[in-house]
Amino acid sequence: MSSVYIGRQPILDANANLIAYEILYRDVKQEASANSNRYASAHVINTVLNKFGARSILGKQKAFVKVDEKFLMHDLIFTIPKEFFIFTIFNDIEMSERVVERIQQLYAKGFELAINDISLTQESLVKYEVIFKELSHVKVNIDKLTVVGYKDLIMALQKNDVNIVGTKIEDRLDYAKARALGCNWFQGYYFAEPKILENAKYEPSQKQILNIYNLLMQDTSIDEITQEFENSPELTVQLLQFINSGAFHFRTKISSIHHIIMLVGRTPLAQWLMLMIYSKSVSRDNAESPLMLMVKNRTQLMENVLTKLEPQVKSNRRGEAYLTGVLSLLDTVFGVKLETILSDMHISSDVKNALLKEEGVLGEIYALVKDIEGFDVDKILAFESKHHLKEKDIESMAFDGMKELDLFFNPELEE
Repeated sequence: MSSVYIGRQPILDANANLIAYEILYRDVKQEASANSNRYASAHVINTVLNKFGARSILGKQKAFVKVDEKFLMHDLIFTIPKEFFIFTIFNDIEMSERVVERIQQLYAKGFELAINDISLTQESLVKYEVIFKELSHVKVNIDKLTVVGYKDLIMALQKNDVNIVGTKIEDRLDYAKARALGCNWFQGYYFAEPKILENAKYEPSQKQILNIYNLLMQDTSIDEITQEFENSPELTVQLLQFINSGAFHFRTKISSIHHIIMLVGRTPLAQWLMLMIYSKSVSRDNAESPLMLMVKNRTQLMENVLTKLEPQVKSNRRGEAYLTGVLSLLDTVFGVKLETILSDMHISSDVKNALLKEEGVLGEIYALVKDIEGFDVDKILAFESKHHLKEKDIESMAFDGMKELDLFFNPELEE
């Protein structure tokens, strides 16, 4: 099974308290090389929000993420949840009028901004003084530090309440230099190397993303958009992780994908999809992973059995059945206990009780789905008898999904 990787290095304060992280791009070989800084920025942000979940990877801390001029100037940057990230601007970006204006716009909207590896020189003082009041942090590479001409710059930064972060601190001597310089926060191998985090990689297809993006931007019914999401378990799983990141705060509890689309809105969802495209975090083929096929099979069974029990079932109720099915495998997808995932998600009590206690009609159906997967014939027959279903009703509904899984693992059966 393929994986996605990311690097996470802690940043400490003067009392050795964890205060923030730097999140670093890592490719499939766990290396730092990337085609472009713009791609690396989008990939890192997309991975935090949709693959790991901001809460699970960051806790209560924010993450420094490097951004180049192209990413800085793209309007996509305004759609990134500001409560999770500190945009760290590369020091080779010129402070042109348009760049300064963009920094001022971001600051006015509450984003935190930093400069990466600032040089402590008179030239830097002249270059950055126009944005001092918009900066929250500057990062200083202690390894490149010279002791000439930096005092005026340090005084200007401190006067504007800019936090100074000492980086590349390799030993006790570097740490002493950083303290003497006036650094407030510290980062480097002296404290901890970047930790490589791994998670399963489930990518929706480029075609699926573009199709849903177009539907969102047109006058298409929410029901049709919902159906497209439900046809892509990979995309649905990432949407649930994104929502679980805390990027949105809903007063009402989520009951279905239809409900999420209504609460989030078309434009924010379209922007979220564009972040995936921007980070190239999509698949160009139509291959599905076996786990995503299991998710798809569970959701179909949940909906089909519910419809069999309640022929006049409304779409919102069927949406709860779908949500129960897709949430039921998130613990396997993300390697976190289901109880933990659900405790952080603002979902309806019917869905939560179905998953954790197998209560209610949805809970019964969820238990049945697991019995089907375990080939527990006695329990399947007991379910049919309790709900006055015809013999083989459940078997016929389960057959199509199981056949699809069989074909995945045994493609020769199709011949």
